[in-house]
Amino acid sequence: MNGNKDEIKNKFRINGEDKATKIKIIIDYQIISFEKLFEGCYCIESIIFKKFYRNNINNMSYMFYGCPSLKELNLNNFNTNNVTDMSMMFYGCSSLKELNLYNFNTNNVTDMSMMFNECSSLKKLNISNFNTNNVKYMNLMFDGCPKGLKNNIITNDEKIKEEMNEI
Repeated sequence: MNGNKDEIKNKFRINGEDKATKIKIIIDYQIISFEKLFEGCYCIESIIFKKFYRNNINNMSYMFYGCPSLKELNLNNFNTNNVTDMSMMFYGCSSLKELNLYNFNTNNVTDMSMMFNECSSLKKLNISNFNTNNVKYMNLMFDGCPKGLKNNIITNDEKIKEEMNEI
């Protein structure tokens, strides 16, 4: 994208209000980072990725940061094999009720800090294939999530189970 991030965001706003209702994104194969891709997209309620298989992405931090209207998110086609940073990926997605990340390969991830922070409506989370052997930072991973989520997180990972105790 050309221009700075603020210029790009302002193209989707009128008098400070979001005006985008539908966005088509074409990703260049050269891109290696999705950091802050949808950051602050207050109006988006649904994102469904079709035919989305990029094996060169290494950073997904802040990807959906500050998307409080996001209710539906389908990441089934994501290839996360080379991702090392997922910190604050869903921070502030306060309308998300369910999230299925079953297909995520987290073998190379080193940072998951605040990944689901302030997901205050999250009731069900499938992270059953998460592997945190290489994760160094998991602080506040579930901070601001509802207490009931603890009973509805599907995981086999011991480090995540420990982090769930903070809910």
